[in-house]
Amino acid sequence: MKAVVEFLRQLHAHNERAWFEAHRAEWLQLQERVRSFAEGLIEGIASFDPSVEGLTAKDCTYRIYRDVRFSRDKSPYKTWQGIYVAPHGKKAGYAGYYFHLEGAAEEGLVGSHMLFSGLHMPHPTVLRSVREEILDNGAEFVGNIRRAEGFALDESQRLRRTPAGFPADSPYDELLRLKEVALCRPFGDDFLAGDDLLERTLAEFRKTAPFVQQLNRAVQYAYEEMI
Repeated sequence: MKAVVEFLRQLHAHNERAWFEAHRAEWLQLQERVRSFAEGLIEGIASFDPSVEGLTAKDCTYRIYRDVRFSRDKSPYKTWQGIYVAPHGKKAGYAGYYFHLEGAAEEGLVGSHMLFSGLHMPHPTVLRSVREEILDNGAEFVGNIRRAEGFALDESQRLRRTPAGFPADSPYDELLRLKEVALCRPFGDDFLAGDDLLERTLAEFRKTAPFVQQLNRAVQYAYEEMI
């Protein structure tokens, strides 16, 4: 994975087709490492969260090519790599476990990369269902956050006021205001060192499994209501 990050950093400095084509063979080799790591994550996560059983690496990984059709930034390639292990795959809208490598950050910087467990940009109906879950089972939700030692609640996006339809005097008011419902654990290059990276990553994600599973209870309810 450290070799993958080094390639991404070089790509960040030379984000153009000519450079990438000259290094395509190297990328294809590194892509195999990402695929293999993704397969290991899927198998390992399935041991404590069976809802992800049967996924393939393709279900959970992302192409390196950017869609620039509607973007002012016409850089052709992503300078990050992510693996998102969630029920039914990365596009299904369920909470899951995300491993992120970032090539745009300074080498060695703590927080360059990230482990993420939860929901990213949930559909409004899903987010409402999650808020109802928090309101009804807030103590369980808080307990699951506390169990995820080393992770912190993502509070980067929140409403200034209690969302419409929810009581402002709830003891879980701050949680109800969240727009991203996730736990994050940033890490630097040092975390990538060693042959036990997969095992250590799985150990971290295991801490967040009750949190993810509670979220997916709400996600599933929302999807059933939308049918």
